[in-house]
Amino acid sequence: MNALPLTRRLLADSWRGLIGWTIAIVAVLCLYLPLYPSIAASGQFEDLLASMPPALINSLGFASIASGTGYAQATYFGLLGFALPAIAGIAWGAAALAGDEEDGRLELTLAHAVTRSRVLLERALAILLRFIVMLGVGFLVILALNGPGELEIEPGNLVATVVAQFGLVALCFATAYAVGAATGRRAWAILTGALVAVGAYLLNAVGAQSPDVEWLRNLSPIWWAYGSDPLANGWDAGIAWSWIGAVVLFAAGWLVFTRRDVTG
Repeated sequence: MNALPLTRRLLADSWRGLIGWTIAIVAVLCLYLPLYPSIAASGQFEDLLASMPPALINSLGFASIASGTGYAQATYFGLLGFALPAIAGIAWGAAALAGDEEDGRLELTLAHAVTRSRVLLERALAILLRFIVMLGVGFLVILALNGPGELEIEPGNLVATVVAQFGLVALCFATAYAVGAATGRRAWAILTGALVAVGAYLLNAVGAQSPDVEWLRNLSPIWWAYGSDPLANGWDAGIAWSWIGAVVLFAAGWLVFTRRDVTG
């Protein structure tokens, strides 16, 4: 018997989309990171920071943008390096179970003596493997551009940051996946996944505005992932919170999915 047939099938059916998302990640990195030496040498960072109010600088994560690690964090990890995989993960998570259920394909799959737990686990594994490809390629591109771009990123710190990035987007995916598994509604899955992604950004941005509301950052998955600045400082326990949240959500989705009626 072939191992993980559902995982292999989902990967085979989605490789074109995976290539597209991966190319988008590579394009973003190749667009921004090679510009750092010329921008730093011209003094544009100092001019930019001087022209912006401190609250806005903190909201955008530009406080350390003059350094190579700060520039990579601000232009990639804190923006499109979060947004692109999160959008992909929410779409994948919503379609994997809820989309199939709405289209009538999930009932057909379950009719082939496949347990619900196996369907849920194997499809989640396929999506996590897609993330590994996307973010792994991004990791390799950053390593390749690190020297020419004069970013001075320590490889160990880059590993910590990519793990934090992975946990952050896995949380968005797990939200959509769990809600889709629990409700069978793709729209609800997309909505809740998007709320987590947008809420994470807003809580982090608003919390940076003033010491009076700084506590809001503690509620933001973006702060959990990047608040310790792992690209400059390496590993921190806060990186684990996004992963813990993803596991809890996944377990909750599994608990409901294995007990509710998916044939009505």
